[in-house]
Amino acid sequence: MFDMRRREFVTLLGGAAATWPLAARAQPAVKRYTIGYLSAGSLALVEATAAFTDALRELGWVEGKNVAFERRYAENRLERLAEFAAELVHLNVDVIVAEGTLAPLAAKRVTSTIPIVMTVAGDPLGSGLVESLARPGGNVTGMSLMAPELGGKRLELLKELLPRLGRVAVLWNATNPNAALVYKQTQAAGRTLGIEVQSLEVRGSDDFEGAFEAAKRQHSDAMITVEDPLTGANRERIVHFAAVDRLPSLHGYREDVVAGGLISYGANFADLFRRAAGYVDKILKGVKPADLPVQQPTKFELVINLKTAKAIGLEISPMLVARADEVIE
Repeated sequence: MFDMRRREFVTLLGGAAATWPLAARAQPAVKRYTIGYLSAGSLALVEATAAFTDALRELGWVEGKNVAFERRYAENRLERLAEFAAELVHLNVDVIVAEGTLAPLAAKRVTSTIPIVMTVAGDPLGSGLVESLARPGGNVTGMSLMAPELGGKRLELLKELLPRLGRVAVLWNATNPNAALVYKQTQAAGRTLGIEVQSLEVRGSDDFEGAFEAAKRQHSDAMITVEDPLTGANRERIVHFAAVDRLPSLHGYREDVVAGGLISYGANFADLFRRAAGYVDKILKGVKPADLPVQQPTKFELVINLKTAKAIGLEISPMLVARADEVIE
């Protein structure tokens, strides 16, 4: 009797064991998608990129679980940017997230099939990234920095800050189509407001000292730094020059003001990066980039560093401080 029960148990156990591999095979494997991340610069927008990964996580995309990242930063070497774009295509990533304007342009040159999501492209229409904002038409979509009134608004802020403002130096990357567009906007606004706009063009890190010397020779009353991977990578040098020369400075990046710049006004980059994550989510779930309209900034932020104002001997009106989204004291 005991032997019979033992044989029945062994037979039952063996039958169950035989079904385990089948059950395991029946479980669908979790697909892991690969997101390529491409930037012409370095990891300068730390808070914005953190907002992007946080938003992805909230949407269920967790690095190491169901998504993997291939990150490439060209460190403002444009030949490396083209190389990295081709490398991501060779890796056959599922989507390329491209920061700025130069990165999506580089990605578009090497693929017309892999979806490309722009995080903060300057002028995607004028630069040829998309056919239209409402109907992108190809494999590129995402977030744009397009805000035609931005140059004028920045000059108005400086005029409010410095009522006798006569000459403004604009530091911008001449290799970036968006920086060129913002500079032209600022020129046009300067003509309207009666403010002389001086061009400080840079194309690489070696050009900054010459640009700073030009600003000093021209006796500029203030300086505007146009947001760009190159100027972002050199923010410490820019902020140091403005502090030593006691030159009021307006920046496109909030991070520049955190680093010691005087004031910044521009699109809320963290908001744009979060919205870009939403587009990545849709694309990984099967939506085509051509069906996702390019979005423009909806949030702009004014940040003021009162410590810097005090250090350069500048008093900022309480009304302007009250309008700021963030005040550093």
